[in-house]
Amino acid sequence: MNADYARLQSVLWIRIIPFLISSLLSKGGDFMKKVDYLSTLFVGIDIGARQNVVSAINFEQEFLIKMKPVPNTQSGAEQLESMLVKILENSMFRAVIIGLESTSFYGVHIANFLSASEKLMPYKPYVYCLNPKEVANYKDSFNSLDKNDGIDSFVIADFARVGRIHTEPWRGSQYLALQRLTRHRLHIVECLTREKTYMLSNVFLKFSEFALLDGEEHPFSNKYGATASSILTDFLSSEDIANASIEELVEFINIKSRKRISDPQTTAEILQQAARNSYRLDKCLYEPLTTSIACSFNCIQAFEKELSTINKAIEKAVMGMNPVEYQILMSIPGFGPVYSSGILAELGSVHAFPNNDAIAKYAGIVWKENQSGDFKAENTPMNKAGNRYLRYYLIEAAGSVVRNIPEYQTFYQKKFAEVTTHQHKRALALTSRKLIRLIFGLLAKNQLYSSNRVDKLI
Repeated sequence: MNADYARLQSVLWIRIIPFLISSLLSKGGDFMKKVDYLSTLFVGIDIGARQNVVSAINFEQEFLIKMKPVPNTQSGAEQLESMLVKILENSMFRAVIIGLESTSFYGVHIANFLSASEKLMPYKPYVYCLNPKEVANYKDSFNSLDKNDGIDSFVIADFARVGRIHTEPWRGSQYLALQRLTRHRLHIVECLTREKTYMLSNVFLKFSEFALLDGEEHPFSNKYGATASSILTDFLSSEDIANASIEELVEFINIKSRKRISDPQTTAEILQQAARNSYRLDKCLYEPLTTSIACSFNCIQAFEKELSTINKAIEKAVMGMNPVEYQILMSIPGFGPVYSSGILAELGSVHAFPNNDAIAKYAGIVWKENQSGDFKAENTPMNKAGNRYLRYYLIEAAGSVVRNIPEYQTFYQKKFAEVTTHQHKRALALTSRKLIRLIFGLLAKNQLYSSNRVDKLI
């Protein structure tokens, strides 16, 4: 083990010298301006469900905490805090950088605890949740390293030491509260979509033509509404609909829709024609299919009810936290409460980012150039090593903005016509990159969107 670290040290110093020279020659980013690396303690935490393994090193790569396991509990966090404070008090350190991998939700508590620690506040703690892919790639640059929690904690600390961190610091529980709500809303939407898709397979088996009707051909504006539910569950088979009289169907539709359908006669005729064109099944299948469809409708109704509840909770949270920035995003045509709150929850304060490029990189909406000599690849995949939730909201919002702002529609069509493959995905991703510039400009300048000019908020 000692031989491995001796070899590591010699390799790292060869790597760190060019890094230091380039840092001194360059203007440096905001992160380098804020932190004096020579007087900084670098801490790496390998997160586990039951325990965390901690390593702490100085700029000379000397171990101050060497692969120390601590429980992933409140008492374990307090133990880690005491260890760090003891080192900081007995040294010349003026800052501490703490890195941990974004491993599901197991690191949330320790990141929250350390970023808000009063004992660490005099040392300006920067807590970063790192992308595991970036840390793994950094580890691969070394030879003969074992795979264990101790080594991983050291690699994370050294990753911070050489200035490889480009994400934004942990923003605390205020943004976490909104983030949990918006992410749960997305979870419910995904469950709702999945349930509807699954239910359609059973609907096709029971009433094949009804499942295939779409748009103006469909008898109901909402194929998952109460009237559609009654048609699919109250009638045991499509044969029952085909054999019923038009008068019976019209009366049934009026009762179930509470006379909200303007032309029940036409609706009844469409349903009966669809029933006659549908496949016939063995009688033993109708009852199980009807039960499954009824269960799916119950799930859909439950999800929609919870969706309404969480929408109110999101609006309350975002208005209590950041009403001005929420109002700015809501002023963009095509934006609504979902996109505005989702972007704010993942983005936090725009002032944490030096420019719009930093936001694009944080969201993973960037492309790596593939060029050598006279060759330049046409297909450059998006680098998705970023916040997937922020990327989702930005790209979805871009699709909505394209439908509402002529300038963005023109830009989308131009990018769509430039290639022959992946046209929509490419054009939408490039449009979302353009949208990021707009979002950053409005939020940074505290301005509302206007098609002709930008109004300043007071």
